[in-house]
Amino acid sequence: MHRVLVVDDEPQILRALVINLKARKYEVDTAEDGAAALRLAVDRHPDVVILDLGLPDMDGVDVITGIRGWTRVPIIVLSARHTSDEKVEALDAGADDYVTKPFGMDELLARLRAAVRRAEPSGAAEDEPTVETEDFTVDLAAKKVHRQGRDVRLTPTEWHLLEVLIRNTGRLVSQKQLLQEVWGPSYGTETNYLRVYMAQLRRKLEADPAAPRHLITEPGMGYRFER
Repeated sequence: MHRVLVVDDEPQILRALVINLKARKYEVDTAEDGAAALRLAVDRHPDVVILDLGLPDMDGVDVITGIRGWTRVPIIVLSARHTSDEKVEALDAGADDYVTKPFGMDELLARLRAAVRRAEPSGAAEDEPTVETEDFTVDLAAKKVHRQGRDVRLTPTEWHLLEVLIRNTGRLVSQKQLLQEVWGPSYGTETNYLRVYMAQLRRKLEADPAAPRHLITEPGMGYRFER
């Protein structure tokens, strides 16, 4: 049974989440402010954290930073903040996913299940030498990509971009993080680079580059690799 820490100062949302999570056999701890959230994260060791950014005592981003100081537990942000800058700030601080309010309970639960799967030690893509999709196969150790029985030639930059996304399978990787990991720490705003190289990767790897199944854009936030 997996344990979920829900952090939100809105009683109605907190109650709805607790009811839905317990109905699906999750163990649930709740906190209504950042200090309690940090304390419970240490004491209860949750498998996933669902976190509102607008807390009464501190910003939710500071809670993310505090949790990230000692654990890689998946953090799903649940917030009414809709601007790209605020979403990117949360992702850069270490959040794994971002759901805006109002939200659909089914979607949130699906993202929660995905976060739990990604957190399982034996299933992490970063520990797998080979990652297979219906359209192509990536050999991380050999740094090779195969599609329809043939090698796909990738430039060093295309490979690095693909590798970062694959090692974060299912997670939303922010534009800033991708730019800094692939191009270097002095980069962070050159989003046109990402658009160009993602388009090239899709042309080489996706069955339908105009409707990608594996290299997904989250507008204004970043990109996600899905198998």
